Amino acid sequence: MLVGTHSIIYSRKPEADRAFLRDVLRLPSADAGEGWLIFGLPPGEVAVHPAEENDVHEFYLMCQDIEAFVAAMAQAGVACGEVMNRGWGLLTQVTLPGGGKLGVYEPRHARPRAMKAGRPSRRSSPGRRGPASKRRTTSRGLRKRTRR
Repeated sequence: MLVGTHSIIYSRKPEADRAFLRDVLRLPSADAGEGWLIFGLPPGEVAVHPAEENDVHEFYLMCQDIEAFVAAMAQAGVACGEVMNRGWGLLTQVTLPGGGKLGVYEPRHARPRAMKAGRPSRRSSPGRRGPASKRRTTSRGLRKRTRR
Protein backbone atom coordinates (compact mmCIF):
# COMPACT_ATOMS: atom_id res chain seq x y z
CA MET A 1 0.00 0.00 0.00
CA LEU A 2 2.66 2.59 0.99
CA VAL A 3 5.73 3.05 -1.17
CA GLY A 4 7.55 5.91 0.57
CA THR A 5 7.37 9.17 2.45
CA HIS A 6 7.60 12.77 1.31
CA SER A 7 8.93 15.34 3.75
CA ILE A 8 8.98 19.10 3.20
CA ILE A 9 11.45 21.62 4.58
CA TYR A 10 10.07 25.15 4.37
CA SER A 11 12.70 27.81 3.74
CA ARG A 12 13.11 31.52 3.16
CA LYS A 13 15.98 30.66 0.78
CA PRO A 14 14.90 27.43 -0.93
CA GLU A 15 17.51 27.58 -3.71
CA ALA A 16 20.35 27.80 -1.17
CA ASP A 17 18.93 24.98 0.95
CA ARG A 18 18.43 22.79 -2.14
CA ALA A 19 22.06 23.42 -3.10
CA PHE A 20 23.13 22.43 0.45
CA LEU A 21 21.19 19.14 0.28
CA ARG A 22 22.56 18.42 -3.20
CA ASP A 23 26.16 19.62 -2.88
CA VAL A 24 27.05 19.23 0.81
CA LEU A 25 24.90 16.29 1.95
CA ARG A 26 25.10 14.81 -1.58
CA LEU A 27 21.51 13.61 -1.61
CA PRO A 28 20.42 12.28 -5.00
CA SER A 29 17.72 14.40 -6.63
CA ALA A 30 15.27 14.61 -9.48
CA ASP A 31 14.06 17.86 -11.01
CA ALA A 32 10.27 17.89 -10.78
CA GLY A 33 10.24 20.93 -13.08
CA GLU A 34 11.27 24.57 -12.86
CA GLY A 35 14.11 23.81 -10.40
CA TRP A 36 11.94 22.02 -7.84
CA LEU A 37 14.37 19.34 -6.72
CA ILE A 38 12.97 16.27 -4.98
CA PHE A 39 15.66 14.55 -2.92
CA GLY A 40 16.06 10.85 -2.28
CA LEU A 41 16.53 9.85 1.34
CA PRO A 42 17.80 6.74 3.07
CA PRO A 43 15.26 4.44 4.73
CA GLY A 44 13.24 6.23 7.37
CA GLU A 45 11.02 5.62 10.33
CA VAL A 46 8.21 7.45 12.08
CA ALA A 47 7.31 7.66 15.75
CA VAL A 48 4.23 9.10 17.46
CA HIS A 49 4.90 11.13 20.61
CA PRO A 50 2.35 12.53 23.06
CA ALA A 51 1.67 16.26 22.65
CA GLU A 52 -0.68 18.97 23.84
CA GLU A 53 -1.67 19.79 20.26
CA ASN A 54 -1.88 18.02 16.90
CA ASP A 55 -0.23 18.98 13.62
CA VAL A 56 3.25 19.47 15.12
CA HIS A 57 5.81 17.41 13.19
CA GLU A 58 9.59 17.17 13.30
CA PHE A 59 12.09 15.97 10.73
CA TYR A 60 15.55 14.57 11.52
CA LEU A 61 18.24 12.93 9.46
CA MET A 62 20.08 10.00 11.04
CA CYS A 63 23.72 9.02 10.73
CA GLN A 64 25.85 6.11 11.90
CA ASP A 65 28.54 8.23 13.59
CA ILE A 66 27.67 11.74 14.79
CA GLU A 67 31.32 12.72 15.39
CA ALA A 68 32.23 11.72 11.81
CA PHE A 69 29.22 13.69 10.53
CA VAL A 70 30.23 16.82 12.47
CA ALA A 71 33.81 16.47 11.18
CA ALA A 72 32.60 16.11 7.57
CA MET A 73 30.42 19.20 7.95
CA ALA A 74 33.38 21.15 9.38
CA GLN A 75 35.46 20.16 6.33
CA ALA A 76 32.63 21.51 4.14
CA GLY A 77 32.61 24.76 6.12
CA VAL A 78 29.27 23.98 7.80
CA ALA A 79 28.99 24.52 11.54
CA CYS A 80 27.01 22.10 13.68
CA GLY A 81 25.58 22.72 17.11
CA GLU A 82 26.86 21.02 20.22
CA VAL A 83 26.40 17.23 20.24
CA MET A 84 23.90 16.38 22.98
CA ASN A 85 23.22 12.95 24.43
CA ARG A 86 19.43 12.63 24.61
CA GLY A 87 19.40 8.99 25.68
CA TRP A 88 17.60 7.91 22.53
CA GLY A 89 20.51 9.27 20.46
CA LEU A 90 23.34 11.73 20.03
CA LEU A 91 21.86 14.89 18.50
CA THR A 92 23.25 17.94 16.72
CA GLN A 93 21.73 20.64 14.56
CA VAL A 94 22.92 21.99 11.23
CA THR A 95 21.93 25.52 10.29
CA LEU A 96 20.82 25.52 6.66
CA PRO A 97 21.81 28.39 4.36
CA GLY A 98 18.17 29.57 4.51
CA GLY A 99 18.46 29.96 8.29
CA GLY A 100 16.43 26.93 9.34
CA LYS A 101 17.84 24.25 11.61
CA LEU A 102 17.95 20.58 10.68
CA GLY A 103 18.39 17.94 13.37
CA VAL A 104 20.82 15.11 12.71
CA TYR A 105 21.31 12.27 15.16
CA GLU A 106 23.03 8.97 15.76
CA PRO A 107 20.24 6.70 17.04
CA ARG A 108 20.67 4.76 20.25
CA HIS A 109 17.12 3.36 20.21
CA ALA A 110 15.87 0.13 18.67
CA ARG A 111 15.44 0.46 14.90
CA PRO A 112 12.71 -1.20 12.87
CA ARG A 113 13.45 -3.15 9.73
CA ALA A 114 13.09 -0.85 6.70
CA MET A 115 10.12 -1.33 4.42
CA LYS A 116 10.93 -2.43 0.92
CA ALA A 117 9.96 0.24 -1.59
CA GLY A 118 8.41 -0.69 -4.88
CA ARG A 119 5.16 -1.17 -6.65
CA PRO A 120 2.23 -2.00 -4.42
CA SER A 121 1.04 -5.58 -4.77
CA ARG A 122 -2.38 -6.25 -6.24
CA ARG A 123 -3.46 -7.54 -2.84
CA SER A 124 -2.65 -4.24 -1.14
CA SER A 125 -4.52 -2.15 -3.71
CA PRO A 126 -7.35 -4.27 -5.10
CA GLY A 127 -8.77 -3.33 -8.44
CA ARG A 128 -6.28 -0.54 -8.97
CA ARG A 129 -4.07 -0.41 -12.03
CA GLY A 130 -1.81 2.50 -12.79
CA PRO A 131 -2.21 4.44 -16.03
CA ALA A 132 1.01 2.95 -17.43
CA SER A 133 -0.20 -0.64 -17.33
CA LYS A 134 -2.88 -2.69 -19.01
CA ARG A 135 -3.72 -6.36 -19.23
CA ARG A 136 -3.80 -8.55 -22.31
CA THR A 137 -4.35 -12.20 -22.96
CA THR A 138 -1.44 -14.36 -24.19
CA SER A 139 -1.76 -17.02 -26.88
CA ARG A 140 -2.34 -19.57 -24.09
CA GLY A 141 -5.27 -17.59 -22.76
CA LEU A 142 -3.33 -16.37 -19.69
CA ARG A 143 -3.68 -12.80 -18.54
CA LYS A 144 -0.40 -10.94 -18.71
CA ARG A 145 0.48 -7.47 -17.41
CA THR A 146 2.27 -5.29 -19.96
CA ARG A 147 3.61 -1.76 -20.11
CA ARG A 148 2.34 0.71 -22.73
